[in-house]
Order: sequence, then structure tokens, then C-alpha cells
Amino acid sequence: MLQSLASNSCVRLIQSHKSTWYFVSLVLGYLLYLVFGAVVFSSVELPYEDQLRQDLRAIKKQFLQDNECLSEDRLERFLKKALEASNYGVSILNNASANWNWDFTSALFFASTVLSTTGYGHTAPLSDGGKAFCIIYSVIGIPFTLLFLTAVVQRIMVFSTRRPVMYIHTRWGLSKPLVAIVHATLLATVAVSCFFIIPAAIFSALEENWNFLESFYFCFISLSTIGLGDYVPGEAVNQKFRELYKVGITVYLLLGLIVMLVVLETFCELQQLKQLRKMFYLKKEKPQDRLAILEHDHLSFTTVSNRATAHCDDKTQPFVSVPTLASPNDDPMIQ
Repeated sequence: MLQSLASNSCVRLIQSHKSTWYFVSLVLGYLLYLVFGAVVFSSVELPYEDQLRQDLRAIKKQFLQDNECLSEDRLERFLKKALEASNYGVSILNNASANWNWDFTSALFFASTVLSTTGYGHTAPLSDGGKAFCIIYSVIGIPFTLLFLTAVVQRIMVFSTRRPVMYIHTRWGLSKPLVAIVHATLLATVAVSCFFIIPAAIFSALEENWNFLESFYFCFISLSTIGLGDYVPGEAVNQKFRELYKVGITVYLLLGLIVMLVVLETFCELQQLKQLRKMFYLKKEKPQDRLAILEHDHLSFTTVSNRATAHCDDKTQPFVSVPTLASPNDDPMIQ
């Protein structure tokens, strides 16, 4: 009985820490995935970076040879100043001077990237006042944006996911998990088509130097809020209807972000993913369950103790009971 009780306690201990082992494996898997990405990016991009460095050195050397009156130190200072301005979205090229970074439509596009935490980085505040206002604006605006997106997604989920799944489940009697999986797959297909493939085709037609892969890359980087800033639409020279184009891109980013959140929430409500997430969560022990466990353990130990005491009493008693005689006259043999 004691061995059985000990084994039950060990099993209960292992079961209670199962989520911890799952969580440790999740952390290790994430770290390995992070290292895997670093290895792949380094092996793929490092040769291109090295080639670009060699080309720039060759161009710089040839330029200094063609212009002997210009010293290398003066050229370095000029390039440093130009690159610093380029980091703030200001180009020194003559054909790029017509595009302003802080007109109303460009500022509206910048505000949308700040609030959605996309942050392309191609445009940044130049003044100290602009930087201070950007901090205050973001501290208030980002939680406001999260509240806005949560409310919008919650209302859309009722009509886009919950009611259709429940209607098909009750009307045709199909399995609700199966209906939810099929619905999530169809919804993801429609979202990818309407907010990735079709916009990528449109961007590749409107942007002169973008092919379809680069346009699709921009759509994914933007709607996933990564926002690397290497591709930003509407920055070409003499862009037609640039103001209207910027407003359209702002609307596209907001609608696309909402649709992506709806798709993610739809997949998160799948029963299979809920069970998968519970594997890594820390289970909270309820007070009632803990009290029941303690009472069960106390009852088990009490039962074992009573049985052991009874067994010891049985051993101390004789096999034949002998009556106790008060006096010799009570003996029937003498009588």
C-alpha cells in the first residue's frame, strides 16, 4: 500500500510538471529556429554584401582617379553627410527633390506606420520637437490602436467565423471542428488572394522597379508589421497621383492588418490549436482540487495506519482465548 501510494505521488508530480517540460522544449526549439535563421541569412546574404562592398570601393577609386583635384578626405565627408540625410528620407539627387516627406499625405502614411508598429524607417522626425511628439503620440496611440483593432476584430469575428461555422454545424449536422478547419482554410485563402496576390500584381504594375516577388515581399513585410523599409511604394520620381496613392496605401495597410488579425483569431479558435497551446501553459491548481488532494492523501495514510495497527493487534492476541479466573473456586474442574 505504501509503495502504491508513493508511485501515485510520483505520477502526480510528473503530471503536474508536464507543462514545464513542454515549455522548456518550446524555448529550446525557438532558440534553435533563431540560430537556424541566422545561419541561413548569413550564408545567403554575406556574399552579396561582400560583392557590393568591392563594387563600391572600385567605383570610389575610379572616381578619385578621374577627379584628382578632389581629396579622399573631402569625398568621405561629403558622402557621410549625404548618407546621414538619406537615413532621414532626404535625398541629394536632383530628380528626387520634388518629393516631400512631410506633406499631409506622407505624414498620414507615417502616422499609420507608427500606430501599427510597422515603422518602415525610410522617414523619421528631424527636429527634437518632432521626436518628442512622436514618443508621446506613440505612447497614447499604440494602446489606442490595439483597443480599436480588438473591438473591430471581435465584431467581425461574429459575422465572418462564429455564425457561419455554427450555421453549417446545426444545418447540416457536420462536425464542428471539421467545419471550423475548412472555414479557416477558405478564409486564409481569400485573405491571401485579396491582400497579397492581387495587391502584389497592382504594385508590380505601378512601381517601375518592382517585380512581382518584390511586391509580394512588400505586402508580407507590411501586413506582418515587420516593416524593414527597403521597399516603400510611392517614392519613385515623378510618381503620378502621389497624394492619392499614399492615401490608398494607408487604407490598404489598415484593412490588411484587420484582415490578418481576423484570420489569426480564426485559427486560434480551432480546437486543435487550443489543445496545443494548453500543452505549454502553466496550469493553475484550484483551491478545491488542492483540498481534495490533501484529503485524499490524509485518508490514504489514515487507512494504512489503521490497517497496520489492526494487523499488530492480531499478532499479539493468542490463538485460543483463556477466560480470566477471579478465584480457584470458579474453575469448573474443581467444582
